[in-house]
Amino acid sequence: MSTSSNLGHDKYEGQYVIKYHVPCTLGCTSSDGMTMYNDHNSCYVCKGIEWLDKPEGGYSNMKIEKQQSTLSDKDLERYTKATFQPLEDRGITRDTCKKYGVKVTAQGSILMPYFDDMGSTLVGYKVRTKDKEFRVVGSLGKTLFGQQLYSKGKHLTICEGELDALAAFQINGSRFAYVSIPQGVQQAPKAIAHNIEYIEVFDGVIINYDNDEAGRKGAQASAEVISPDKVKILTLQEHKDACDYLGNNDLASYVSEWWEAKPFNVEGIVSMDEAWDYFRKRGTEEVIPFPESFGTLNALLNGGIALGEMTVIGAYTSVGKSTFVSEIVYNILKTTNKSVGCVFFESTVGETVENLLTIQLNMKIANVPQEDRDYALYHEAYNNLPNRDNLHLYNYQGSSSTDKLFNKMRYLIKGKGCEVIIIDPLQAGVSSNKNEVIDDFMDRSLKLAKETNASIIIVSHLRKPTHNDAHNVNEYDMKGSGSINQIAYNTILLSRDKLSECDVSRNTTKVQLVKCRRTGATGLAGYIYYNTVTGRLERGEEPKVVLANTETEF
Repeated sequence: MSTSSNLGHDKYEGQYVIKYHVPCTLGCTSSDGMTMYNDHNSCYVCKGIEWLDKPEGGYSNMKIEKQQSTLSDKDLERYTKATFQPLEDRGITRDTCKKYGVKVTAQGSILMPYFDDMGSTLVGYKVRTKDKEFRVVGSLGKTLFGQQLYSKGKHLTICEGELDALAAFQINGSRFAYVSIPQGVQQAPKAIAHNIEYIEVFDGVIINYDNDEAGRKGAQASAEVISPDKVKILTLQEHKDACDYLGNNDLASYVSEWWEAKPFNVEGIVSMDEAWDYFRKRGTEEVIPFPESFGTLNALLNGGIALGEMTVIGAYTSVGKSTFVSEIVYNILKTTNKSVGCVFFESTVGETVENLLTIQLNMKIANVPQEDRDYALYHEAYNNLPNRDNLHLYNYQGSSSTDKLFNKMRYLIKGKGCEVIIIDPLQAGVSSNKNEVIDDFMDRSLKLAKETNASIIIVSHLRKPTHNDAHNVNEYDMKGSGSINQIAYNTILLSRDKLSECDVSRNTTKVQLVKCRRTGATGLAGYIYYNTVTGRLERGEEPKVVLANTETEF
């Protein structure tokens, strides 16, 4: 190789920058004045230049994989003319800005540069105006902000914002490597995955996103992409981000929290040191009982349904699912202090109230002609409904997206304190009965139940029967998808011979428990008799037994 101070040396085709702002090795003490090219090094401070040996065949024959800049000459000139300045409102020094190539225009806009995968070509920059508006000039490429500055090291900290990376670098004494994701935390895992080979070179990686819900979720998702033995999550305690720590001159707190970053634990993985506590809690779950008229259902369920569980009730159309559900709602209000959220797609709010008043009064209001109804009596009963304020009804007005529906259910749980959510029927709450649509609904319901520890009851239609036996039903007949039963913790089937000429058979519902994950118990829970006068469900017997006893009396 040869050295020269002649900057007029002929340029060869195929030259490109490898790294900007590195310490000079050409005769001066500049800490960042030298630029490394593929064929030479040059320093703009001492004007020194060092030409490397020319490859055989010349530079024009070299295979160079680099990204072309997406910047126009005008945009490149705008960046070039901008100057290194301290960001005084954030406490970021000029030296820190210069380190990262962050410049300020004459109008006060901050330019934050991004380079290609090789760190050699400026492909674009983010602009932050004085009015705090953001836009991208050119392209952000696929690298992390600041990635071109560091090739390896003991610690790599990944921040959420470019200026946070500068602030964190400065707070920690301008040592170690600090970069940031190019876009929001929702896109962070993709950005990290693209640069995983670069990231994995470092001994340790610290995820330092903003101290808010989005930041915490994003940190978890990003950490899952990186080798678990080297990644930590920095959970900020005092302020939202590194800029806030620097702006509030709370440097010591940030440094302390940075060093105390906790190793990442993959969610859902439990060590045997923790497993014993899970076992001790098994069987101690709080349960919500069904009405006593439902036969031995509570006994089979070891007391009832537990919080955090999903229970599916399946039956053919017009078997009496809504009446069954109304008895469940009334019993919860009467025997517990739990709040209930009812998402009824087929029953109106008025119909739901009428069903509850029928139970309260032991009188089927639907049988009373309109002119004979005693609304003073009904209003008194309405005011005396047990724990009435614990009941919340979704006033369904027609088609609603799945996202909106789950937002409402989440509000019922989080905003209204509901510990039980009842959906009736599932098929009316989805856009179609396609497997993938039903699967998504059930999966989201399960996640909601586990996240909030709410008990979710889902009423489901069964497919159209292909036989004449009204009681020939099973859990695989759920309309739409096998996931309805597969995801459920408990599956209850109701069946009734609604066209029987026998009054007893026509009004008697068979109740079967075909799945209970908690106890493993299954079988016939009993029979429920529908009293057409009171509108109530009463404990019954198998119709043929009732008929046999009736015949014996004669």
